[in-house]
Amino acid sequence: MNIPIQKFKEKVISEDFITEADFDILSAEANRMGHSIADVLVSRGIISQKYLDDLLVSHLGTERADFASIQIDKNILQLLSEDLAKEKRAIVFAKDDDGVFSVAMEDPSNLATIEFLEQSLGGSIKPFLALGEDLNKGFALYGKKLSKDFQQIIEENIKASLHTGKKDEEAATEVPIVAIVDNIISYAFSVHSSDIHFEIFDDEILIRYRIDGVLQEIAKIPKQVHAAIVARVKLLSQLKIDEHYKPQDGRFRYQIVGSDNVLDIRVSVLPTYYGEKVEMRLLTASQRPLSLKELGMLEDTVELVKESIKKSYGMVLICGPTGSGKTTTLYSILNILNKPQVNIVTIEDPIEYDVKFINQTQINPVAGITFANGLRSILRQDPNIIMVGEVRDRETADISIQAALTGHLVLSSLHTNDAPTTVPRLVDMGVAPFLVAAVVNIVLAQRLVRSICLNCIYSMKPTKEMIDIVEDQLKELGVQERTKMPKLVYEGKGCVACGGDGYKGRIGIFEALDITKEARKVIISKDFSLANLKTVAKDQGMKSMFEDGLRKVEKGMTTLEEVLRVIRE
Repeated sequence: MNIPIQKFKEKVISEDFITEADFDILSAEANRMGHSIADVLVSRGIISQKYLDDLLVSHLGTERADFASIQIDKNILQLLSEDLAKEKRAIVFAKDDDGVFSVAMEDPSNLATIEFLEQSLGGSIKPFLALGEDLNKGFALYGKKLSKDFQQIIEENIKASLHTGKKDEEAATEVPIVAIVDNIISYAFSVHSSDIHFEIFDDEILIRYRIDGVLQEIAKIPKQVHAAIVARVKLLSQLKIDEHYKPQDGRFRYQIVGSDNVLDIRVSVLPTYYGEKVEMRLLTASQRPLSLKELGMLEDTVELVKESIKKSYGMVLICGPTGSGKTTTLYSILNILNKPQVNIVTIEDPIEYDVKFINQTQINPVAGITFANGLRSILRQDPNIIMVGEVRDRETADISIQAALTGHLVLSSLHTNDAPTTVPRLVDMGVAPFLVAAVVNIVLAQRLVRSICLNCIYSMKPTKEMIDIVEDQLKELGVQERTKMPKLVYEGKGCVACGGDGYKGRIGIFEALDITKEARKVIISKDFSLANLKTVAKDQGMKSMFEDGLRKVEKGMTTLEEVLRVIRE
C-alpha cells in the first residue's frame, strides 16, 4: 500500500469504518500475521477493495489506467517483454505524437522502475495507476503468444526426449522432461488454472486444465513420454517411482520460473486401464484469505455466519460436493477467528493453505493419524477453536460433537447436496438427533459459479425461455411468491481479457440454515422429516442456493445459465 499508515488510519476512522481502538488492535494483528493493515481490513469486510482502490487513486493524484475503457495498442504492448512486464508490474499501452509512452503501473510513484522502463523503451513515459484486475487484463493480451510459445516448447522438448533412449527414471531428471513439466505447470498458472490432468489413453496423453471450474483441453502429446512425465511428477512429490499399481498421494512446492510466485501442488496418481493418471491441484502459497464478501456472500448471509461464529462453542458446517469451495470458506472463517487470544488447531487432509499462527495437522494413516484419533489428540492441546477438514464417519462425528458440547467451536465440512440434508446425514452416521440440535449453530451449503467478465459485460431483457425456467424452478421450491425473475439479466460478450469466454473468476452461491429454536424442535421431534425442516427453514427466511444465485444474476455477478448449471449438476 502506497498510502502512509497514519494518513490511511485517519481516513478510515474519520469515515466511521472503524474506531481508533479497533484499528490499533487490527494493526497489531496485521503485523503479527505479516500482512498489511489494508489487506486485513479488506479480508475482514470492514472496507471494500473498491474503496481502497479509490483511496489510492485520490492519494497519488495519478490517472487510472482502466482497461475496460482504454484501448491497448498491441504493437506497443510488445515493446516490453511479458517477463519484464510481470516483473515490473507494468503494461505499456500507448504512445503519443511526442513519443511519450503511457505505462500502467502498480506503483506509479516508484522512480527506480520508471527510470528502468524509460531506458528499456528508449523514451519518456507517463505513469498511470493500475488497480485490481487492470494489470491482469493487460497481461491477458500476452496470452496468445504465450499459448504459441507453450506449444512450441512442448513440441521441441518432446522431440528431444524421444531421442534420448533413456529409462523413465533417468529421463525424469533430463532437461527435456523437466522442461515439459515446468512449462505445463507455468502455463497452467498463467491461465489461472486450479487443476492439471494428465490422462493416458491407448495412443496419446491428453492434458487438460480446469479453468474457472470448467475442464479445457490444452494439448495432446505422444504416449511414449508418459512414463517419464509421471516419473518426474512422482520425483517432485517424493512418491515411489517404481510403484505403478497402487494409488499414491503427495505434494510439493514449486516456484514459477522467472517469477516470485510460489505454488503448493497437491498430487494424486491413479492407476487406470492404459496407465497412471496424474491430477495436480494448484494452490497459491501464502495467499491472502478472502473475506466473506469476496467469496460472494451477500450481506444477510455474512451477518448470519458472523453471528454463528461469535459463540465460543457449537458447530459450523460447510456443505457441498468436491470442488465447491468448502475449504476456501473454512479458511476465510478461520481468518476472522485467528486472534492472539485463541488457540486454533486443525486436522486436515490435505493442508491446502499454510496459515500463520494456526496449528495445522496433516492426516497420515501410515503414521496412525486419522481424523478421529488426530481429533482426540487435538483435544489435549487446549484448543478454543478446532477445524476438522471433513466429517467422514461416525467416530469423527461423535468426537466433533463432544468437542462442540464441551466448550469448543468446531468448524468442519460434509458432502451433502443442500443445507437441510446435513441433519439426516449426521443422524445416518449415528449422531442422536438431540445432539445435532444442541450443537449445530449454522449449516452453509454452497456451489461455485463463474463470474461475468467485467470487461465485456452487457445487460439484456430475459427471454421467455429464461422466464419459464425460473418460474418452474421457483414453483418447485415453493417460493414463487417472494422471489421473482429479474427484469434484466447480464452476460459477457467475450473479449481478450477473459479469453473469449465471457467469464473471469468464480464466486459462491450459498444457502444458510440457521439452527433456530424452531429448527431444533423439528430436528428432535419423533416424526422428523426433511420436508418439515425445509418448510421451517423457508418460513424463517432461508434463501435456497437457486434464490441466492438469482440475486447474483440480478446484480450482474453471474449468469442464469451458470446458476442453472451448478444447481442441476
